Amino acid sequence: MAGYLTTHVLDTALGRPAEGIRIELFRISGADRESIAEAVTNSDGRTDAPILPENAFQTGSYELVFHAGDYLRRTGQAGGEPLFLDAVPIRFGMAEPDHYHVPLLLSPYGYATYRGS
Repeated sequence: MAGYLTTHVLDTALGRPAEGIRIELFRISGADRESIAEAVTNSDGRTDAPILPENAFQTGSYELVFHAGDYLRRTGQAGGEPLFLDAVPIRFGMAEPDHYHVPLLLSPYGYATYRGS
């Protein structure tokens, strides 16, 4: 099985998928950070395709950056400026050629993640 990476965002404050969040994916190598993909969440809070498909998969260290600030502003949850959460980085490793799913559970003042399926 070849590996690939998927993600999604759930708005836990409103209890629904978070549509329209821009997500960037970076490959991490020591102090270097290389941008390798970008996507926007759809109406289901997911990207339309894996953010890292099988043909581009490599094991290693990665970082997803969820640009949540614009979404929080659009939904009236932002609060004052500067936002408590604007860009949310999640750094993680993929050690095997497998399906990795890294979701973001988002609210204006907190977030969580886990390795999903």
